[in-house]
Amino acid sequence: MEALQITTESSNSENTNTTSPNNSSTTTNATAVIAIATSSSSPPALSRYESQKRRDWNTFGQYLKNHRPPLSLSRCSGAHVLEFLRYLDQFGKTKVHNQICPFFGHPNPPAPCPCPLRQAWGSLDALIGRLRAAFEENGGKPEANPFGARAVRLYLREVREMQSKARGISYEKKKRKRPPQSLPMPPPSTS
Repeated sequence: MEALQITTESSNSENTNTTSPNNSSTTTNATAVIAIATSSSSPPALSRYESQKRRDWNTFGQYLKNHRPPLSLSRCSGAHVLEFLRYLDQFGKTKVHNQICPFFGHPNPPAPCPCPLRQAWGSLDALIGRLRAAFEENGGKPEANPFGARAVRLYLREVREMQSKARGISYEKKKRKRPPQSLPMPPPSTS
């Protein structure tokens, strides 16, 4: 920023002290230097995914610091990831009916009930995907990635099944659309 101020001040002093026809080019050069200095000082904007991944990674790091006893990332296991996911349930916004609830299995319950709010399966699945990628980007080895542990995958599967039953909507894996194949035209018949 100091170089930016010096350049601006020197060009202003040149503008006031000289009356040559090159005066406008000095101002233009100073403006170009200012534009380059300001554009190179700001980091490139992150995509929404990258921003969310960074936020999730920082949240998980904070969770590890606040854990009793505090945990280092190298000692983190799939069990700790499950603790983190269960901890996040308290901030959930998805109503998940218990089996004893009269609205269990109803996609649109007609009245309120005391069933808990939880994190939606899709949110948890996306979160684990981002944290799994962030772990490896931050120096973790893929074979030691706690976000890819079998226990975490099983937990996500259980959450998906429980939430789909509670809402009365079965989860079906989306099928890929294949491009339409053109059928060969039959040869013209000669009669």
